[in-house]
Amino acid sequence: MSPTLHLQAADWLSLFIHYLGLSLLAVGGAISTAPDMHRYLVDQQGWLTDAQFNASIALAQAAPGPNVLFIALMGWTVGTNAGGMLLGLLGASITMGGILIPSTTLTYYAARWGHRNRDLRAVRAFKAGLSPIVIGLIIATGWLMTAAHNQLATDWPLWLVTAASTLIVWRTRIHLLWLLGAGALLGWFGLV
Repeated sequence: MSPTLHLQAADWLSLFIHYLGLSLLAVGGAISTAPDMHRYLVDQQGWLTDAQFNASIALAQAAPGPNVLFIALMGWTVGTNAGGMLLGLLGASITMGGILIPSTTLTYYAARWGHRNRDLRAVRAFKAGLSPIVIGLIIATGWLMTAAHNQLATDWPLWLVTAASTLIVWRTRIHLLWLLGAGALLGWFGLV
């Protein structure tokens, strides 16, 4: 647990505005903006520790439901570090509102426009151009979470499972749940 933070109204507004901006960058989903969230919340502001940041992502990914819940957990943790449950609710509301409002609004109007104009060359090119950006952002997120582990050389089994899973997803139509189940079994038996 980090020491109690003393956040002013300007800090909460800054948090909200930061998440408003991240919302428009989350073309690969909210998880693709995790490196910048880490930079802001851990490195720049010091509102979360590395462990709290990684725990927010891990817990939300393990829980059923949308993976965007890690945003609420980060906001909750900032709030509880600042003084308790009510501030935790405020933090969760601020971060979720900030990440959802712009992207939801933009997605709604862009999807309507894109559907009406789906045969235009520019629309097809835009969709094709987003793929490498999304892949790069997701790789950066994975690297950030792995680097925080500080055991890159000894984690070769995890790298092997990651590479194999990537190839299987890329080259086959095997459902992701089977790969998650296989990963869970490997972890259960202590192989990774």
